[in-house]
Amino acid sequence: MRELTPEPLTAEAFAPFGSVIQASEEAVQLDINQGHAIRYDRLAEIDVGDGGGAGAISLFRARPLAEPELRVFERHPLGSQTFVPLSGRPYLVAVAPAGPFDPSKIRLFHAEGHQGVHYRKGVWHHFLLVLEESDFLVIDRAGPGDNCEEIELASADEIWVRR
Repeated sequence: MRELTPEPLTAEAFAPFGSVIQASEEAVQLDINQGHAIRYDRLAEIDVGDGGGAGAISLFRARPLAEPELRVFERHPLGSQTFVPLSGRPYLVAVAPAGPFDPSKIRLFHAEGHQGVHYRKGVWHHFLLVLEESDFLVIDRAGPGDNCEEIELASADEIWVRR
């Protein structure tokens, strides 16, 4: 079994997998609402149209794993997926590149409670890894077709998460 220590979630480090959703100086900023708000524009490109899909907004309430062990990864071949925390609590993000699953390429990130993540279509990821019960706004694909593939790691590839 391999151990991973979470690395900080930054736009640069997460770029191979998607986008980090956060207000930052690097984002395009537009003054809106007669100067009473700033729009951090186009932080991610929603990609859900394949096979007649449509965008859907959901709320997920996640609970922590009983043991910090990663055993199953999933991907969504027909659409991207976005998670925005609503509870303000930090959480973990485990991802691997799109394409044939390679457990040696799994990366683990520590996300702050103000950072969301957007997975590109086909990127392998673990389901929500919260450190305490948390709510997330989720934007993903609804529609026909099989849009969730799961893979179970061989016991030698399972990952223990250092905290």
